[in-house]
Amino acid sequence: MLSSNKTPLMGLDEIPDWEQRLARVDAFWDRQIIDRPVICIYAPKHDPRYPRPAPKTHASHRERWMDFEYVADCALADAMNREYLGDALPSACPNLGPEIFNGFLGMELEFGESTAWSKPNLHDWAGIDAITFDPANAYWRAMCTLTDILLAKGQGKFYTGLTDFHPGGDAAAAFRDPQEFNIDLIESPAEVKRLVRKVTDLYLRVFDLSWQRLQAAGQAITAWPGIVSTRKWYVPSNDFSCMVSPAMFREFFQAGLAEECRALDASIYHLDGPNALGHLDSLLEIKELNAIQWVYGAGHGRASDWLPVYQRCQAAGKGLQLYLGADEYDLFMEQVRPEGLYISTWVGSKEEGEALLKKVARWR
Repeated sequence: MLSSNKTPLMGLDEIPDWEQRLARVDAFWDRQIIDRPVICIYAPKHDPRYPRPAPKTHASHRERWMDFEYVADCALADAMNREYLGDALPSACPNLGPEIFNGFLGMELEFGESTAWSKPNLHDWAGIDAITFDPANAYWRAMCTLTDILLAKGQGKFYTGLTDFHPGGDAAAAFRDPQEFNIDLIESPAEVKRLVRKVTDLYLRVFDLSWQRLQAAGQAITAWPGIVSTRKWYVPSNDFSCMVSPAMFREFFQAGLAEECRALDASIYHLDGPNALGHLDSLLEIKELNAIQWVYGAGHGRASDWLPVYQRCQAAGKGLQLYLGADEYDLFMEQVRPEGLYISTWVGSKEEGEALLKKVARWR
């Protein structure tokens, strides 16, 4: 199988049928199935051969995040100590926090124990014109270095992914501060649209540079949702949208999201939490969008509690990424069409996963 630039794709040493797995995923984007829906089952290995590196002491959170060799060694151990059944493929994504794209555009980042955040710096609308992307930016160079280290350690073992960009409304809100940005939507709508336009233009450039880096390594493409595909794909999102009305979402953000999708071969929208569910109709209207990843969040039940949402997406012609418990398959096999499904499940053992895979083989 060849990627779009005709470079032979990297295989995996311990997964001989990786090409067939990629083929099923590529069919998922078109809401088709080869022999069954995409089923990714993960389990811990009984005899892990790659113990995680010993804990290290760092002088600061920033230093720990920037210890790329250690980060990559941990990623390798995590990838090699799991069983990958069905269509699951090992992957690791470079991560410097959810606002790293703003860092690429000149904002400073603060690093905490488990996340990082940017410091708002657009205090005057005149500053929009000064927002730019410089390949010499320290955070961009750091991301390139981390990506290259993961590519080297992952050769034949796991796929290295794209980072978590959060462009569009999320990037614009970070420049202004989310609370301030809420007021901006009412008091300065023209400036908001100009800012979203600016960050979208810069994002499309940064994304292509990142995608080309993986392509040059002979890689299929992956990102934090874990999907691995030969397509040029990504996961548009707008977590800020939980703070705005459906009318504002359509006015300020829908067109930009459609533009992000048009720049890709395939896309899956990350719909995050019940407060963002009110924008589902706007998302289903985006004809370029292939699929929806509905994340209801902790404390809001299980996938089976949201069956009408999934059926609504399918009725609109969109694919779905589902996170199911092993005991939820019977319901979904009865109520949801198999075409356009990408399902992920964690189980306790390889044997449990193999039994589940046999069960769903008849879902056609």
